[in-house]
Amino acid sequence: MKTWLSCKDSVIRLTLHVQPGAKKTDLAGEHGGALKLRLAAPPVEGKANAMLLAWLAERFEVPKRDVVLLSGDKSRHKIVEIKLALDEAAVLACLGL
Repeated sequence: MKTWLSCKDSVIRLTLHVQPGAKKTDLAGEHGGALKLRLAAPPVEGKANAMLLAWLAERFEVPKRDVVLLSGDKSRHKIVEIKLALDEAAVLACLGL
C-alpha cells in the first residue's frame, strides 16, 4: 500500500504535496511520503485549493461536495478525503498511475 493513500469505510484519504503556479495540472510522482501534484492555479485567495478539489472530483467522477480538504488550507502539504468506495488499484487507475 502507498503511504499517501488510505482506503477505508467508503472513504479515500490522500496525502498530497501541492505545487501551485505550474504550467499545467498533472501528477509528478511521490515526494516525502506524499503524492506530488502540480496545479495550474496561483496560490492566492484559495484558487489552488479550489482547483485541487475540482480536479480530484473530475478524476474520481464524484460531485465536488464529496471531496473535502481536511488539512493544509494554507500549506503545500494537504490531506484530502473523497467519499467513494474504491480499493487501492482502482484509486491508482483513476489517478492514471
